[in-house]
Amino acid sequence: MTAQLIDGKLIAQQVREQVTAEVAKRVAAGKPRPGLATVLVGDRVDSATYVAAKQKACEELGMVSYHHPLPAEITQLELERVIRDLNEDELVNGILVQLPLPAHLDEERILSLISIEKDVDGFSPINIGRLAQKGREPLFVPCTPYGCIYLLERAGVKIEGANAVVLGRSNIVGMPAALLLIGKNATVTVCHSRTKNLPEVVRQADILIAAIGRAEMVRGDWIKPGAAVIDVGINGVPLLNPDGSPLISEKTGKPRQKLVGDVNFEEAKEVAGFITPVPGGVGPMTIAMLMRNTLRAAEIQQDR
Repeated sequence: MTAQLIDGKLIAQQVREQVTAEVAKRVAAGKPRPGLATVLVGDRVDSATYVAAKQKACEELGMVSYHHPLPAEITQLELERVIRDLNEDELVNGILVQLPLPAHLDEERILSLISIEKDVDGFSPINIGRLAQKGREPLFVPCTPYGCIYLLERAGVKIEGANAVVLGRSNIVGMPAALLLIGKNATVTVCHSRTKNLPEVVRQADILIAAIGRAEMVRGDWIKPGAAVIDVGINGVPLLNPDGSPLISEKTGKPRQKLVGDVNFEEAKEVAGFITPVPGGVGPMTIAMLMRNTLRAAEIQQDR
């Protein structure tokens, strides 16, 4: 293996330990434990799993979790009332609305209602606007892009002056990741489904952040030798028997899957200088940075 593995699981654990120590210090000084409110609308299994992981992290790091499971048929006005109540609740320092919301709800409106001081997901138009403006700082940076940049810096990757390519332009990962890289003086190209000559564009990258949501789309010959590759993708692909048929789980009777990223790891690791695995790369960092943002929210609100 040529590339140096960036161990997101290890680095995330170190961030969590730092947050735990800071929370304990605040509590010892007589301050309230930071509180994170999670809002889950509907019963999507993946969303419920993500929220449960965030609740567990709060408990492990000494924070308080306030969970609000809501029916899928909740009205826009009812959900807005929930957000306003959480804005007014002094025990709640951070508000996280798990996305996506059901189609009948105005997602942008809901996110814009969250108090800027409690927007620990960093999705508020105000936080994103500050992120986009030179000389201004957001109160909170979106957690996954925040984790991507943190991994690069911890690995010793030089960002300033680098040619960076962000593959994907979502509001959650791609666009804020590009803004963060620009803020650190990289020259950034954002690629998407209509980018021409995509492999050639990616091949110019000293830093590649892949967040396109397509399993193993980026092949080894797309990678510039020595590049740093941050793979945000989490995709389930079927495990196969030697004859090519799906491998069936004896326990569930369903086809078994494995998780892969947007980058073909086996090919890319022979070319890249640094690379994150899937799983165990960016994924653990997202929750770690959410916990860091929640601690920061408590500091902003309680240390005035």
